[in-house]
Amino acid sequence: QVDLVESGGGLVQPGGSLRLSCAASGFFFSIYVMSWYRQAPGKERELVATISSDGESTNYADSVKGRFTISRDSAKNTVYLQMNNLNVEDTAVYYCNAHRTASYWGQGTQVTVSS
Repeated sequence: QVDLVESGGGLVQPGGSLRLSCAASGFFFSIYVMSWYRQAPGKERELVATISSDGESTNYADSVKGRFTISRDSAKNTVYLQMNNLNVEDTAVYYCNAHRTASYWGQGTQVTVSS
């Protein structure tokens, strides 16, 4: 059974930081491209960051470049999203995605940036 479990979301003040984690199981994690998406209320889901299967290549949405860092630990079957200098526009539900020939999604974790 495939499972992606996100954690680490919460309420943070503008300028603060959070680290999201996504623990994967039920598939061969190390050959999958891993991504983080987010969906704010009333908006479409958008791609935030992607990391290649070997961890050597990353890509980011323009809105988070320089503030967010995606990484992965294949020994732990986990992908991370370090989010720094958060602003209110980062408020959203954040989803983990695994993609190769199939695509798997987690249930999401809420990130709220508010003073």
